[in-house]
Amino acid sequence: ILLDPGRVADWEKYPWNLPLFRSHDFGLEFTTPITIIVGENGTGKSTLLEAIGALAGYDEAGGGKGYRPVDHSSAIDKSGAALADTLRGHWLPKVTAGWFFRAESFYSVARYLDQAALDSGAAPPDFLSWSHGEGFIRFFEERCRRQGIYILDEPESALSPSRQIELLKMLRRMDQAGTAQVIMATHSPLLMACPGARLFRISRFGLEPADFRDTDHFRMLRDFSNDPDGFLAEALYEDEA
Repeated sequence: ILLDPGRVADWEKYPWNLPLFRSHDFGLEFTTPITIIVGENGTGKSTLLEAIGALAGYDEAGGGKGYRPVDHSSAIDKSGAALADTLRGHWLPKVTAGWFFRAESFYSVARYLDQAALDSGAAPPDFLSWSHGEGFIRFFEERCRRQGIYILDEPESALSPSRQIELLKMLRRMDQAGTAQVIMATHSPLLMACPGARLFRISRFGLEPADFRDTDHFRMLRDFSNDPDGFLAEALYEDEA
């Protein structure tokens, strides 16, 4: 993925004003089956994944190729699509299958799948009759087994720690199979620790390779686990002066 500076009309406008693109020569190469992107809220993770999804032919709300689960005609925020217009993607082999999973639009996509199945006379997959987390896991098990590119935006949002381990096992199998490219944004230290994955951290300096142990997410969880009372006392302290 390469940013083409000649296509950017205004570097002071979001999302091009993010530290991610400060150098004006942004590039991201996927050299492992699983690439993980981490960073604080507002650093541009989801926008970057939206743009990659658009380059690969997915709707910004998520789904498979050709899916249009949401009406975007009245949408105000179109930063992901705008960013995609200034990026160039090089795919070998050509991307023809996969999925763009967004936790925030899972309900809409699941309803879309049910209706599409009913319209064709087939049985609906019915991911929504389960608990939120169980629906996520059933979805991953069914939809992420084939060759393709899989873009996962915060898939842990409805998953308990034990369910995150189940997803981690799936990611491990995908890594070992070598037939899929996974690009995932997450806040979960468990998912960040996926063996064999390449992790990038978005900071004020841009996008840089990192070890999951060096992320703020892991350090905070480690400090809490080592001393819950002391951690909370410090975290919740408010100066009354």
